[in-house]
Amino acid sequence: MTLIHLTRHGQTPWHRPNRYTGSSDVDLDEVGVRQADALARWAQSAGLTALACSDLRRAGQTAAPVAARTGLAPLVDKRLRELDFGLAEGRTLAEVRAEHPEVVERFVADPDGRHFPGGEAPADAVSRGIAALGELATAYPEGSVLVIAHSTLIRLVVCAVLGVPLREYRRKLPRLAPASRTELEFGAGGAVALLAYNVGLDAGCAA
Repeated sequence: MTLIHLTRHGQTPWHRPNRYTGSSDVDLDEVGVRQADALARWAQSAGLTALACSDLRRAGQTAAPVAARTGLAPLVDKRLRELDFGLAEGRTLAEVRAEHPEVVERFVADPDGRHFPGGEAPADAVSRGIAALGELATAYPEGSVLVIAHSTLIRLVVCAVLGVPLREYRRKLPRLAPASRTELEFGAGGAVALLAYNVGLDAGCAA
């Protein structure tokens, strides 16, 4: 069995007022840098065997102090990046609603089947995310792998693991804190189990 610590990157300037960051390449803010440093302190004694992250800067910046403290070189995988949110990129939901109320109405009702125009289909994101995690599990059997990824991708993967319809991800898993960890156990035959979700700052991820 392989333990995957699926971790959201640290906070960025777009965290408030909650802009859709998606494929936009945004840096961590000062809070995010502190969260990344605290995650690194946790990682130093976590017995990790590998470190992976998406190719977006905010994920790489979260992984960098972990690499420095553990000596693990980050495995950069584009499949771990956040969804592209199409016309919502860089905007808040309220801003999109002001210009495209019908688009937001459809998205809120079914963010899977009616995802933002020009954006990535959630099912496609799940396929690439699960494939990347599965390859890490195969490469590090009996290992413990820290993976730095993104909020919506992580929530969609969790829904897929639990058999929750993807259209419910915003309702069933409405929040995922920056630098929080979600633990998945990859077992024999491709079986995946959820061990923990949204383990946040008060549980040792940051100080």
